[in-house]
Amino acid sequence: MSQFPHLQRLEEARAALADRGASALVCPPGPNARYLVGLASGQSERLFLLVVPRERPPAALVPELEKATAQDAPALPDDRVRVWGDDDDPHAALAAFAADLDLDVTTDDLLVGDRLWAQHLLALREVVDAPLGLASAVCGPLRVRKDDAELDCLRRTAEMADRVVERLRTRGSGVVGTTERTLAREIAAMLADEGGEGMPFDPVVAAGANSARPHHEPGNRPIEAGEPVVLDFGALVDGYPSDQTRTLCFGSTPDDSVRAVHDVVRAAQRAGIAAVEPGATAGAVDAAAREVIAEASYGDAFVHRTGHGVGLEVHEAPYVTQASNRELELGMVFSVEPGVYLEGAFGIRVEDLVVVTEDGGKRLNRSPRGWATGDREPTG
Repeated sequence: MSQFPHLQRLEEARAALADRGASALVCPPGPNARYLVGLASGQSERLFLLVVPRERPPAALVPELEKATAQDAPALPDDRVRVWGDDDDPHAALAAFAADLDLDVTTDDLLVGDRLWAQHLLALREVVDAPLGLASAVCGPLRVRKDDAELDCLRRTAEMADRVVERLRTRGSGVVGTTERTLAREIAAMLADEGGEGMPFDPVVAAGANSARPHHEPGNRPIEAGEPVVLDFGALVDGYPSDQTRTLCFGSTPDDSVRAVHDVVRAAQRAGIAAVEPGATAGAVDAAAREVIAEASYGDAFVHRTGHGVGLEVHEAPYVTQASNRELELGMVFSVEPGVYLEGAFGIRVEDLVVVTEDGGKRLNRSPRGWATGDREPTG
């Protein structure tokens, strides 16, 4: 029995389809399919579609080698799975599948997955003549507020990231001389040791001047004593990711400029989280964090949004940007990750995931946020 309320989610999706006057959702394997029926697979060149009709049980057209995966989906009935093989014509299989579900005659909107590959969208377009819309119109509002099962997964994977960053802190000067790429591989191994089911993205390990590049890819540069190292990584639990960033200094105390900027970024993050409450806008959270950095004269060095939603995707709604008027709702989960990036010198970023509660923003990450490692001064 799945821990996730898929049947309730399907009912809510059908009600939303009815409200919009749409006939069905048509989604590839991915976050929406996993959310609605528990289908844990990824999109590929082989045609694979989940259809959630407004008034009938969900159905799927699947490649033969994915049949067992489809049948494992807890809310997808086995008798609603149509299989095609590699020697079959997938377009003919799609035409028959669409006819069985009356998709080829509907005059209502079909809402298709926002990231359905173009080749599959064109194939669908050849066999149905219905108006097309985006599945996010239905799935977005459902997925943006996390239920208890989702929050449990997000807490557990945040705890894994916390434990890994604490293991890194204890190594102290032992990290000095390690290359960025080697440390990234070690982080991946530690996340697996903690019980993670993979990683939602490759770890960012950015040392010294590389830390001024927000999405730096780890290279062969050795980590030097006292320089800031941006560490951004996460684990996966039942498809739900963590996303945490700490900026640490190994081997010796950083210079005054690094410590000063680190203090500014941490203050900005505290201000952003303090602005989180139901009914506040995502833009207000961004503004609270950005104001602290601007007052410290680093406004031009904060070059990205303050945060992004996290759920079955590591980047999803709500997006915490300057221009966003999106009101925050109970159960929303997003990152708060201000940063300062001084090109050619160094960068500092601190990131936690936050859930919107009746009492404001509650961090899912609990590990210290300071720069210190080893046996140096305590971090808070």
